Formats: sequence, structure tokens, C-alpha cells
Amino acid sequence: MTSWFGWKKSKKGGGMGVEKKVVLDGSEIRELVENKEAFGSFIDHKFEELDLDRDGKLSVSELHPAVADIGAALGLPAQGSSPDSDHIYSEVLSEFTHGKQEEVSKSEFKEVLSDILLGMAAGLNRDPIVILRMDGEDLKEFVRSPGFEPEAIAIYSSIDSANAPLSKCLLMGLQQLTVEHGLPPISDSWVSGNIVEPAFQSISGDHLEQPATQETFLEEFKKLVISITRHLEEQLVIVAHSENTFDGNGIKRLLSNSFELNKLLDNAWRDLPKDQNGKVSKDYLRIALDGMASSANLPPFGAVQQVDAVVNEAFKMVNADDGKTVDEQEFKKLMTEILGSIMLQLQGNAVFVSSNSVIHETLPSSSTLLPPVSGPSV
Repeated sequence: MTSWFGWKKSKKGGGMGVEKKVVLDGSEIRELVENKEAFGSFIDHKFEELDLDRDGKLSVSELHPAVADIGAALGLPAQGSSPDSDHIYSEVLSEFTHGKQEEVSKSEFKEVLSDILLGMAAGLNRDPIVILRMDGEDLKEFVRSPGFEPEAIAIYSSIDSANAPLSKCLLMGLQQLTVEHGLPPISDSWVSGNIVEPAFQSISGDHLEQPATQETFLEEFKKLVISITRHLEEQLVIVAHSENTFDGNGIKRLLSNSFELNKLLDNAWRDLPKDQNGKVSKDYLRIALDGMASSANLPPFGAVQQVDAVVNEAFKMVNADDGKTVDEQEFKKLMTEILGSIMLQLQGNAVFVSSNSVIHETLPSSSTLLPPVSGPSV
């Protein structure tokens, strides 16, 4: 994932001055695309890698590695693992082939990839991803701080400790700590197996199966967290953290700018497949919306479940799934109504999404489409 993103490095804490946080803001993507000579050379190299039969065009099968890399950069699961994500993979491929071509020239590949990368860069500039290097230092500071005991008491009070063994209470307590405390997501199987479970083993004993009192919880919780800091010092964890708020304001700005809106609608209409009467099936409205998503500050369909529900409701309101066809004027009218409906729903009930994902590969990505960039020291 990380090879797609631009980095802004920042140092946190003292000590050796090791990079602790990196902000992925899309700047390197934008710089690459805007540098005509560098981007042209880059396209030449990548096109040659993908063009296995050396016929000067990319077939659908030759495009698959590029599509897979774009999906990975968007944080999607592997193709074939989810109908929703497969829908997005299909749309990305359709962008390259314009929905009907069997082969893509180098100029077409360059044009589409440029649009996709600039869209990703704009999204990252608006909602950067922060890469955190978690080595136990922040967690250690939390344990030593005056606020640790009051917070631990609050955690104990919030969990259902009645007749629950101490071990279960300790695990529930850990689940309430976050990356802000310096703890990586313990729901990750690697973190659980290599950090949390060994830490539990270091405080093992018959008392862990006894009911938890506040006193024993505070004592053992502190021991457990200290043990976790030691394991993080030996095996640091890299975490990707992102926060996004979808409140409809991006759509509001788009709808208020008639020039930008008409340009987006023109581009969306142009790229959709038409029947013999020059009309488009309503089935393609979702594809059109995904193409406009970044300009409206919306996630790709399938990426955020709460937003998907809002989008589905908007499509129901205009009977978008009735299988009928529409001409250009009807298409633009429907798309504007869909955007307006999504805006009103999000303004009434904004969707906030925060995610933390452990990066299990080295930061220079194994992506075959874009060159790696340096990340925080590991």
C-alpha cells in the first residue's frame, strides 16, 4: 500500500531521534504525475513490464496486475474475496478499457493511471494516513504517567467484572486501550500472538482464574501493560492510522460549483457504454458515482459500510435499479438527485470512520506498479 503515497516525516519524543510518525499525504504521487519527463519515463517502464507479449498494447489479462495494485493501494481485500470489493476492481478495469475495449494503448494507460493517481493524491491530501512506529515508548510513558491509575480504575468500572476471571477482565481492559496510549490493535492476529499472549504468560498464575477485584485488576493490569512494552521494544509494530468524516460538505461544495459538476457529469457520461439509441442503462449509475466519489469527498462503494447504506438509500429513491435506460439529460438529472440525497442524509447523520491496521510487510511495498518510497526506520 505504502508505495502509492507521499510521505511527510515528523519526529516524536527524544532519545535517538528515530522517526516515530509518517504522514502519507499523496505529495509524491502528485509530484510524479506532474513531472512530465519523470512520469513519461515511469509509464514507459511500467508499460513494458505489463506488456508481456510485446505487442504495444495491454490486454485485459495484462492489466490485472495494475488493477490489483490499485486495489491494494485503496486498502481493498484481495480480488475474489468480497463481492463489494470485486465490484470496485471491475470498475477500475473498466476505467482502463472504457467498458468495452479489449486492448489499451500506452497513451490510454497513461491517461487513466494519471487520473486515478491524482484522485488518490487528492484524497490523501484531504484525509492523510498516519504511519505510527510503535516500539513501547509511548505505552511506557502512559504507564508511568499520573493519569494511568485513574484511567485504569475507569476501565475496571466500565467492564462487566461480576464473576469474571481476572484474565478475562485484563483482556477486556486491554481492548479499551488504543494507539493513542501506544498500544497497537490487539485484534490483529500477529499482535495477539507475538505481543499480547507472551505478555500474559509473563504474569501467569492461578490468581488469573480468580474473580477480579479492583485492587488485583489495577496491580495485574499495570504488570501486563509493562510486559507488553518490553515485547514492543523487542518487536516493534507499524500501524497505519486514518480518520475520515463523511458529512456531505464535499457534495455541497460540488453541487454549488456548476462548472465543476457539469464537467464531472460530462466525463462520466462520455465513459459509459451506450446502446444503439445512445442511452445508458441505470445499472451504470453506480459506476458513474464511484468515478465522481473523490470530488464529492465520498469513499469508493464497498469501502465504508455506513456510507454504502446511505448510497443505497439514495439509489432506491430514484429507482436506479429498475434496469431502464436513460439519455444524457436524464442521466445528469438522476446523478444530481442522487448526490443531493446523499448530501442531505450525511448532513443529518455524519459518518465518522477511524481505522488502525497493522502493516505486516516492510514499508517499501511489494507493489509492481509504483516505485517504493522510504518510510519510518524499522
